[in-house]
Amino acid sequence: MTELEEFADALLDQISVEISEEKDIANLSARISEDSEFTIKFDTPQQLAQKIMPELAQKIAEFTGIAPNNTIKVEFPDLEELKKVKGRKVFATKDAREFVDKLFAALAKQERQSIASIIKEDTAKFLVYSTYAKSYISKISTTYGDYLDDTIFVNNFVLSSYPQIILYKQGKPYSLRYEGVRSGYVGALKMTILEELVHSIQKNLYEQNKQAVIEVNQINEELAKIILNLDDGIAGKLSEYLQLPDVPPEFPIAKRANLFFTLNPDNFIVNVLGPDVMTFTKVEIDPTISSMIPQLLNIYQRWLIPIQRHHAIFSTMEGMAEFCVQNILANDEDFAQYLTTFMGTDISSYQVRKHMGKDLTSLVYSSHGKNTFQVLLQNPPSARELKDPQLYLKRINQK
Repeated sequence: MTELEEFADALLDQISVEISEEKDIANLSARISEDSEFTIKFDTPQQLAQKIMPELAQKIAEFTGIAPNNTIKVEFPDLEELKKVKGRKVFATKDAREFVDKLFAALAKQERQSIASIIKEDTAKFLVYSTYAKSYISKISTTYGDYLDDTIFVNNFVLSSYPQIILYKQGKPYSLRYEGVRSGYVGALKMTILEELVHSIQKNLYEQNKQAVIEVNQINEELAKIILNLDDGIAGKLSEYLQLPDVPPEFPIAKRANLFFTLNPDNFIVNVLGPDVMTFTKVEIDPTISSMIPQLLNIYQRWLIPIQRHHAIFSTMEGMAEFCVQNILANDEDFAQYLTTFMGTDISSYQVRKHMGKDLTSLVYSSHGKNTFQVLLQNPPSARELKDPQLYLKRINQK
């Protein structure tokens, strides 16, 4: 087995839990459909979305003062296609766009040789974007929807399977618990469509976040190239200094991959300095490490600006959506049933969950009401203001 094939296997291993879960869901769904005693039928996600979307769009317009575009489409891709959509949601640099799409397509098909060929094509890009592949695909069973390019993508695989599985596991008589599960299923769709419709009105924040992430990825690509080009002696000394696992000499890329995954700022700075790095204006690094990679301090310093912008804007986008869900669906029986049946919680516990973006939105709303959403879209917070919302409120109140 070549070193690149080892890399392909390692990446597939990192998403193996998710792949196993997908197989379990598919197998259980097939077993249920073959069980002659289980005759319960649920509406499809497509049927439900058509019924609930107009009303949810109207409620968003009333609550936020901003109406979602009435041309937004809803699509229900199969599992493989949904994984390709996840790849399109990675904000890659212009030169890496095609590479990322190919990587996610190969992962969606679990094609080991294709993944190995893609790694060989551009190892630096693989080091940067494989982290997205792990993160995005490993969360696919807990993500019900995505918004991209005026389209809401609903996770049809999960949402068309879960109602039957939940009801089946609750046991006979199935008809006794059908209505509660059906209501929770409708609540899951309401939450999903509502969240993605809120994201559809965040165009200004979306573009700013996209640009910030592209800048972060550009810096990470630069670092990957520097590390891949390190002299063997320096790579060895640095690995030893960082106490990384020994790698046989016949695996030179693996040694450098370990260095990249350790030293890339998303890992190294945040793990060393902690989450407060999002409000720092400068960083310092170990002089010994800096002497072996002189460019590293400059890379870290440049990384701070776009990562803080991304952190603040993305948190605001997610917080706005969660705030809308909590308020618009606060008294919705289907949503309450979803929390009970699907999540094992209740509306009170759900509403007290901490989220920096939601807390910021809530504070601004207490002062500005439905104008809050226009305010946040036109004046996104800084990372420091996200952490201390009173600073943000003071700034916008002075305008």
